[in-house]
Amino acid sequence: MKSCWIRTRNGKIELEARDVAVPHAKSGEIVLRVRCTALNRGEFIARYQAEGVKPGGVEAAGEVHAVGEGVNGVKQGDRIMGRAKGGFAEYALLNAYDAIPVPECLTWEQAAAVPLAFLVTYDMLYPYGKLKSGEWLLVTGVSSGVGVACLQTGKFLGAKVIGTSGSADKLAKLKAIGLDAGIRTRGPDFAAQVKAVTDGKGADVIVNNVGGSVFPECLRALALQGRLATVGSVDGVTKCEIDLEALHAYRLELFGVSNRFTTSAQRAQTVRGFVRDLLPAFADGRILPVIDRIFTLDELPAAKDYMESDAQVGKIVVRVS
Repeated sequence: MKSCWIRTRNGKIELEARDVAVPHAKSGEIVLRVRCTALNRGEFIARYQAEGVKPGGVEAAGEVHAVGEGVNGVKQGDRIMGRAKGGFAEYALLNAYDAIPVPECLTWEQAAAVPLAFLVTYDMLYPYGKLKSGEWLLVTGVSSGVGVACLQTGKFLGAKVIGTSGSADKLAKLKAIGLDAGIRTRGPDFAAQVKAVTDGKGADVIVNNVGGSVFPECLRALALQGRLATVGSVDGVTKCEIDLEALHAYRLELFGVSNRFTTSAQRAQTVRGFVRDLLPAFADGRILPVIDRIFTLDELPAAKDYMESDAQVGKIVVRVS
């Protein structure tokens, strides 16, 4: 089968096209006939990856091709989306607990844009962020795949959403799908504007998609009992100062969201929560993933270049078959 692998060496990410055998489902696994997959920035940041080579693609949507021992409730031909191992290929492996049924109203392209961005978003805004209707949500780097998912999920929950971006055009596009206030900036200079938009209160929940360069400013933008989620450091800044006076005076909560060290039970719990709380909104059309561009598997290098140009609003999808 056709596949694309990711090689990390000398601090750089390279793509390698390979013709390999169709994977075999071990106990608790599903082999998926991949129809579409999607790009995720973290997979292409060299400092996040160990030196070496591995199958590329961490999410996919398609039909069940085969199931391993102990897999129940899923049969051949079922439409499935989920976190995957080797999604940049004609066939990929999923752990059974990662399998999410694809609602009939979603295309393969839309389904492929769901798993990573919306599962991370679910973790941040539901069990950890506890975002409520009427609260203010601030999303830095709001035009990213996770950023747009946070915007859509926040609006579904009844929150008011502020987003930051260096592009006025991107903010205008996002206002068309519900962004309440856009702040045009790429730097740590938005706290005063957030306070102004919220009548001096600040944001109840903040999603930091950028990293350490804006972390102190996020703290300054939080409301009393505010919650700050950090989901990445695309700026490369992994260390910064924390204002302990603000932390305890305002009763702030700080947390990170990553699957790097989570157990299979923890991942399964997130999937169950997503299926219960958010999947119905996809099934009835209240949430539809925002797709910026679609490439083919052969065009994956061009898709990577496009992602690294930081031009997209929402997800970049790859059509496999």
